[in-house]
Amino acid sequence: MAVRIRLRRMGRKKQPHYRVVVADKRSPRDGRFVETLGYYKPRSEPARLVLDLERLDYWIQQGATPSHTVRSLVSKARKGGDDSVALGEPDTEAKRKAEQEVLAAARKAEAEAAEEAAKAEKEAKAKEAEAKAAQTQEAGTGEAQDEAAGAKDPAAEAGAEEGEKVEKAKASAESEAQDSGEEDAEDEADAGETKEG
Repeated sequence: MAVRIRLRRMGRKKQPHYRVVVADKRSPRDGRFVETLGYYKPRSEPARLVLDLERLDYWIQQGATPSHTVRSLVSKARKGGDDSVALGEPDTEAKRKAEQEVLAAARKAEAEAAEEAAKAEKEAKAKEAEAKAAQTQEAGTGEAQDEAAGAKDPAAEAGAEEGEKVEKAKASAESEAQDSGEEDAEDEADAGETKEG
C-alpha cells in the first residue's frame, strides 16, 4: 500500500482548518486515514501549526511520502516557524490571563465611573438642599418679621384673656341679677293681686 502524509480538510464553509494525516494514496482527501500527526489552521493570525515530528519521521522511514504542502509545513516546523506560521499550541493560560486583566481593567474603570457619578449626584443633592435651605431661611426671615410685627406680649395676651373672662362673668352675673329682679317684681305683682283679690 502506498502511504502518503497529506492535509485533510476540516471546518465549515469558508472557514477551513486541516489535519495532517497519514492515509492511503488511493483514499479520497477527506476519507479514511491511518493516523493523525497534527493540525494546521491557516485562518488564525498568525497561522497555527502543530506537528508530532517524531511520528512524522517514523512514517517517512516507513516509506510514506509527504505532499508538497506538508513538506513546506514540515520545513517551517523544523526551522521553528516564521512570521506567517506559529508553532505549537497557543498559550491558553497567557491568553486567559490577558483577557482577565482586560476585564479587570474594564470593571475598575466602570466602578470608578459609577463612583464619580454617585459623587456628582451627591454634590447635586447637597447643592439643591442648600438652595432649599436658603429659600426657607429667606421665607422664614420674612415670616418672623411679620410675626414680630403682629405678635403681642404673652403676658399681655394672658391678661387680656383674663379680662375677657372677668367681663363675661360680670355680664352673666348682671343678667342673672336682672332675671332674678324681674322674677321678684313678678312675684310682688302676683302677691299684690292676690291681696287685692
